[in-house]
Amino acid sequence: MKIVVDAMGGDHAPEVVIEGTVAAVNEYNAEVILVGDEARITPLLKKARYNGSNITVHHAPVVIQMDESAATSVRRKRNSSIVVGLNLVKEGKADAFFSAGNTGAVVCAATLWLGLLPGIERPGIAIITPTLKDISLIIDVGANIDIKPTHLLQYAIMADAYFRYILNRPDPKVGILNIGEEESKGTEVIKEARELLEKSGLNFIGNVEGKDLFSGKSDIIVCDGFVGNVALKVTESVVETMQAFLKKHLLSNPMSKIGLLMLRSSFMRFKRELDYSEYGGAPLLGVNGVVIIGHGRSNIKAIKNAIRVAKEEVERSFNEKILEAIKPK
Repeated sequence: MKIVVDAMGGDHAPEVVIEGTVAAVNEYNAEVILVGDEARITPLLKKARYNGSNITVHHAPVVIQMDESAATSVRRKRNSSIVVGLNLVKEGKADAFFSAGNTGAVVCAATLWLGLLPGIERPGIAIITPTLKDISLIIDVGANIDIKPTHLLQYAIMADAYFRYILNRPDPKVGILNIGEEESKGTEVIKEARELLEKSGLNFIGNVEGKDLFSGKSDIIVCDGFVGNVALKVTESVVETMQAFLKKHLLSNPMSKIGLLMLRSSFMRFKRELDYSEYGGAPLLGVNGVVIIGHGRSNIKAIKNAIRVAKEEVERSFNEKILEAIKPK
């Protein structure tokens, strides 16, 4: 099994990407193809003191920047690390692809070069979030903002398969994100999607609200990419702000500092539960291949865990599970 890693993708690339890759190879015995500027990658591998044979370098001289138009850059920059890396998967030279680079470009290139699984109309990005009870999966958080009811149904089916076969949690509860719990609430698209979900055979529990994102009421939360991305960014902001407030007030006087020392282990567990890097990358579900998307700010741990997630999807033949789930019953 070979996993392509976009060495040039992310705010801290290529240094952090390479360190995370080395950590993943050492811990998970993964075999990785680093795609990007060879002149920059090779010295960094030496600096990381990696001398094994599980990492190879595939030269791609061009980088798609984070602020570039997805569709335009993918078509014009055929020698970019994203496009070259996904072509390696398409050609059967690798089994999975990971990038912490331009999310739109990854989604666009994966859809164009790998195509979609039979029966899937749109891909969706799924993220794992902690809840008061366990974890939940939110889909979509940015791949598709122009949706139809069938897209939301397919998101739910794919997420259900992911929850069962990758996260090893049976019979997940599925909810659709809405502005209220009542059946009468929401747009016509949401109402039609709700009807489809009620007939789907999934463990559908109806509408869930924004306040339920972390309550654990629903294991899977389905929404369009616009709403999902806004929810994701608000969540990240709240977590960062909360951590800043805690640090500000707990270090405000000597007594607070003493209390912080006594509660240090509890705060470390709290921070770990909210740390996105623990969950690695977000799978792009629905494309005809294994594609994992990382946060632009991914650190070494996040890169390492994203490679682990990619390896697990390949090992468990996850796309075959989606194909089985999507078949008309």
